[in-house]
Amino acid sequence: MSEIVFVAKETDPNEGRVAASPDTVKKLKGLGFDVVVEAGAGFLSRIPDAEFEKSGARIGTTADYRAADVVLKVRRPTSVEIAGYRSGAIVIAIMDPYGNEAAIADMANAGLTAFAMELMPRITRAQSMDVLSSQANLAGYQAVIDAAYEYDRALPMMMTAAGTVPAAKVFVMGAGVAGLQAIATARRLGAVVSATDVRPAAKEQVASLGAKFIAVEDDEFKAAETAGGYAKEMSKDYQAKQAALVAEHIAKQDIVITTALIPGRPAPRLVTREMLKSMKPGSIAVDLAVERGGNVEGAEAGKVAEVEGVKVIGHLNVPGRIAASASGLYAKNLVTFLETMVSKETKALALNMEDELVKATALTHGGQVVHPNFGASKGDK
Repeated sequence: MSEIVFVAKETDPNEGRVAASPDTVKKLKGLGFDVVVEAGAGFLSRIPDAEFEKSGARIGTTADYRAADVVLKVRRPTSVEIAGYRSGAIVIAIMDPYGNEAAIADMANAGLTAFAMELMPRITRAQSMDVLSSQANLAGYQAVIDAAYEYDRALPMMMTAAGTVPAAKVFVMGAGVAGLQAIATARRLGAVVSATDVRPAAKEQVASLGAKFIAVEDDEFKAAETAGGYAKEMSKDYQAKQAALVAEHIAKQDIVITTALIPGRPAPRLVTREMLKSMKPGSIAVDLAVERGGNVEGAEAGKVAEVEGVKVIGHLNVPGRIAASASGLYAKNLVTFLETMVSKETKALALNMEDELVKATALTHGGQVVHPNFGASKGDK
């Protein structure tokens, strides 16, 4: 009898994504799995149940949780969902583990083998499984679209017989995956774009997209990147110098997009009320880190707030705002990772806890919290 993969319908009202696509259902079938998709799981991603059925899935209900060997989700399962899973099942999702140790312990207690996709190591082998990159890429794009929607002027320069409309000035703070896509999108829309980042490697990337790089380029700046490619937290002295330069620059901008987030830490404050006050009335700030406390002072999670005459956009789950695109990429990340756990000979699950991808992403296994960052504690069974 084939092992069963269950694709759950998300319960969070802010989540429109789904953890499978018709293409990945075909792939899962090819790997030897029976696939059950919960009814309506793809509705907000514009994937009707019939499309999943055509690809070989069966449409099921929450009652099918209990038989599943693997559960694919977008977000970490709730306590109600966990109660329906069988002990020993593999659960793969974006687990948001930092600060949620109690929820991780619940999964351990339930005997689940839980994997956090956002902990995927940034190595060549895992590029096609990197959900942070696939989803941040879309968030960067959507940030510019959201800014353009709220901005009551045109972004590109327009020369007409009645006069010239100047191009909007867009400043992107943080030139990681989201920031680089925001730069590229704003450039495509005709804006004059500048950007900043604390990683020296970002300077060349920003320039390659046709944007101007803004940073205090001292010795600390030259050493400001971790081995994993993330930004380091900078000293107070550097932050003060950079803030002064940025404050002067922001005063001349029409749109500011902030993307700075360090895994496991509160979002750094990049834009103060004073900086917002210096901007022209009707200017826009988009805070992509609002769910971790925000980069922009006055940003409100889930709202477009007006702060010192500037519209501060704090939408939650920005990739989920373009769920149809985001789901396709996320689903491919998942199936590519799951494929590494399947024996090519037997087409059965063959989990190797010593595999570098498994070790990096496994949160719980065998009744224990096994990831060193979240405490190797035994579940209370």
